[in-house]
Amino acid sequence: MTAFFNSTVRKVSLVLAFAASFSRAFVERELAFSAEAQQMCTSDAFRLCSSEIPNISKITACMIRQRASLSSGCRTVLDRDLAAQSRKVAAQ
Repeated sequence: MTAFFNSTVRKVSLVLAFAASFSRAFVERELAFSAEAQQMCTSDAFRLCSSEIPNISKITACMIRQRASLSSGCRTVLDRDLAAQSRKVAAQ
């Protein structure tokens, strides 16, 4: 029971830490990935890029490299958000 509890607490803590650092870093850098992207891609980030957590720029690069392995929902919102960011940067 204690091992299960510790494992669950650890996983929840990692998810919360990832979500907080994901949000903070993108707000700070004006890379405003949508809440939908965060929701759709969190499991993919843990599955494919867990070694990069909590470095947001490395997670993003990893997710782009692993694009073919992303879930379809994550790939769709990530592509949409990255395209929006590219348009924003090009307009500046």
